[in-house]
Amino acid sequence: MQRSLLGSAAVATALSITACAAPGDAFAPKFAISSDRAAASPAHAVRVMGGGTTTFGADLDADGDIDGSHFGFAAVIADDGSAQGNFTCLMAGNANFLGLRLMAVQGPVTSGASDGHSFSGTATVKVLNAFGPGVQSIFHDIRYVVTVTPGGPGVATLQLTVFGVFDGVPGDVAPGNGNYDLAKETLATGQITIH
Repeated sequence: MQRSLLGSAAVATALSITACAAPGDAFAPKFAISSDRAAASPAHAVRVMGGGTTTFGADLDADGDIDGSHFGFAAVIADDGSAQGNFTCLMAGNANFLGLRLMAVQGPVTSGASDGHSFSGTATVKVLNAFGPGVQSIFHDIRYVVTVTPGGPGVATLQLTVFGVFDGVPGDVAPGNGNYDLAKETLATGQITIH
């Protein structure tokens, strides 16, 4: 919302400077901008939002408990596939996964499907204990894609793939492709919506 407000303020400022500028001024635009067009949203945009906890329905790391994650995301996807938003998937605390104690995938949403059922971007991936007890590792600019099904607990699903890292690590459902493809997760609490 803050970005929208800043964007609206910038458009309003640009339009007021343009309105006060005489032809030939340094502030005069090289082309005309309609205030209706500048302030309009894309002709068709899909909003995809969700948050809650998930379950894989299985013990993927053989530590005796059913694995899952915490997640949150919100994105607006335009007809051309461009998107704005944020995504976070966190496995921590009560969502111990692969002995890591912490795994976080966080980043902006930059593209998506026009139906809202998948979106992607680049993330920062943080893991604790992956390379030794107490060792924190941070990976930057890791491409990710998320596929979702809308609904509530027991209905909605989320599937995360991170590209170029962790191939073949326990929990990877497609080892050998160079990526970490997590199994599909089912919502335990929360909601995923597509509008």
